[in-house]
Amino acid sequence: MSDSGTAGSRRIGVWTVQDTARALRRPTVDDDKYSRGVLGMRTGSEAYPGAAVLGVEAAWRTGLGMVRYLGPAAPTSLVLQRRPETVTVDGRVQAWLIGSGMDAALRSDAETAALRGILSSSLPVVADAGALDLVPGAIAPMIVTPHAGEHARLRAALGLPEVSPADERTRAAAALETAAELGATVVLKGSITIVASPGGPATAVSAGTPWLATAGTGDVLAGAIGALVAGGGSAGDLSALAAAAVWLHGRAASLAAGDFGPAGGPVTAMDVAAALPRAVAEALATR
Repeated sequence: MSDSGTAGSRRIGVWTVQDTARALRRPTVDDDKYSRGVLGMRTGSEAYPGAAVLGVEAAWRTGLGMVRYLGPAAPTSLVLQRRPETVTVDGRVQAWLIGSGMDAALRSDAETAALRGILSSSLPVVADAGALDLVPGAIAPMIVTPHAGEHARLRAALGLPEVSPADERTRAAAALETAAELGATVVLKGSITIVASPGGPATAVSAGTPWLATAGTGDVLAGAIGALVAGGGSAGDLSALAAAAVWLHGRAASLAAGDFGPAGGPVTAMDVAAALPRAVAEALATR
């Protein structure tokens, strides 16, 4: 990981393919579906069922042993149509992904209680979108994945000052402050995504291609992060796993767009998910 500048007194590292390779865990002949990692997912909703499908697809494509999806009837049906290998009953997991495709204003009391229970456990949690309002005060090891607007709302909930959109160093400093206040890794999404851990460091990861700016790609990113966390690569270093997933996500988008020529072409979120195995293989080949 090379340095690109400073955030306050801290360096901003630039994440590379070699860093990604070190964070990944290659399966061995001794592995089974449990040792490769089981990700529990409470994502999607009746209003946004596609988020569940995209996140599940991305998790499988990034590489892990099992996905347990627990959600409403409509997204469950769509998940099983797309990925019948997905398990849809509760059971053992090594990590959770929650909140993608949820609207906090429409969330039921029962769902809120279930999410709070997950955030009160000892298992690592990736909290996205419609679960971000629940993360202040949570005790689980966490990765939170806000875009700029969600980050502003999260900072307000934490009592942190408003930050105007600015350059990479200002974004990194703000993400580091949020991470320290939460005691969690912050993945501040953008064309350059900042991954900040409590106490530092901050790492910048390029999105790879502007074609990635399309609906649903955030759900794909969340699924990729969840898969790596459940798989326990990089000895459970959440910030390294998050940065590796962001790199894989951006590289998968570049690979998918590159299928249409040197200048790239338009891709969908599912295209990005489908290219994740190529990105994983490319990173592992550098080891």
